[in-house]
Amino acid sequence: QGHLVESGGGSVQAGGSLRLACAASGFTYATVCLAWFRQSPGKRREGVASLYFGSDGRRGGPYYADSVKGRFTISIDNTKNTMNTVYLQMNDLKPEDTGTYYCAADRATIGRVNKGCGVLAEGVDFGSWGQGIQVVVSS
Repeated sequence: QGHLVESGGGSVQAGGSLRLACAASGFTYATVCLAWFRQSPGKRREGVASLYFGSDGRRGGPYYADSVKGRFTISIDNTKNTMNTVYLQMNDLKPEDTGTYYCAADRATIGRVNKGCGVLAEGVDFGSWGQGIQVVVSS
């Protein structure tokens, strides 16, 4: 298992933008599921964006929750096909986007990929999680 550290959260007014970053290190899997989850007040944790990435350059996704499609974009800084930083660009933010955002990573098994690396279906476990970062969107 590797190590993940998020950055880039904060407070913004509705309609604004934020970019979250997740610095990844220590992962040795051939193919990895990378995902952003959020935990909003009074709601269950949900997967908002994900993809999978292989050391040979293979990619799948991205997958997005319906609530963020067209507004959020997940991407990787993949210099030399190594997983360094995963980004979540969030545009046109809404108050309901408020919450704690977590990045997560684990081996891209068939089970995880079939569930969109945690975004298309619930019940996907990840072995590595970041510490979480707050996003507050005011109306």
